[in-house]
Amino acid sequence: MTRFALTLEFDGTPFFGLQRQAHGPSVQQAVEEAVLATTGEQVTLHAAGRTDAGVHALAMRAHLDVAKDIAPFRLMEALNHHLRPNPIAVTACAVKPDDWHARFSCIGREYVYRIANRRAPLTLDRDRLWQLPQPLDAAAMHRAAQALIGSHDFTTFRSVHCQAQSPIKTLDRLDVERIGDEVQIRTAARSFLHHQVRSMVGCLALVGMGRWDEAQVAEALAARDRQTLGLNAPSDGLYFVRALYPGE
Repeated sequence: MTRFALTLEFDGTPFFGLQRQAHGPSVQQAVEEAVLATTGEQVTLHAAGRTDAGVHALAMRAHLDVAKDIAPFRLMEALNHHLRPNPIAVTACAVKPDDWHARFSCIGREYVYRIANRRAPLTLDRDRLWQLPQPLDAAAMHRAAQALIGSHDFTTFRSVHCQAQSPIKTLDRLDVERIGDEVQIRTAARSFLHHQVRSMVGCLALVGMGRWDEAQVAEALAARDRQTLGLNAPSDGLYFVRALYPGE
């Protein structure tokens, strides 16, 4: 068996998430079916992140084990052929040691959340950004975000369906920047809780709209109570940016 590491780019709009679902299409199902069509083998795809329905990826890392003798480039080309017309692309493929694991070997994950801050309807970026027509104060959002940096109990920003054993996570980065009529929130950590990024973005958006004071983000964190969450941002604007591994 050969372990292949894949880098996946996908538009999450038509999928019920990355993980295989009983009630709808998933990225995992599409890739596993492409491998079956290529090699005749039933495989299991393991990914660095478990993105929800509608969440996108610029460079999701994943791995699978294949018995067939096939070169990485040939496997990548064949998978991209069989993945059509799904909005999924394998942008890189490499052989890895048997003990390399896309999820458990990962030491860092990065996301970006994109907000379209304009009144005109979205055309090219429909379903790919969260549109907020009211003016956002990106500088105030950035200042409020800094209260979340570091190691904290993120219960307030955790989905009630989260399966993580502990609500304590260490946030390495949470930056807010305006680029024209787009506000981008970039964040990085070793790992995140279910809905953590979307929950943080939702509260920062309330600050940007002037509905929350900057201090209320820190207060929501300290409350450790999901009921104090102001807003959970939709999945449309969330992108998995990259996964980090030792030695890469």
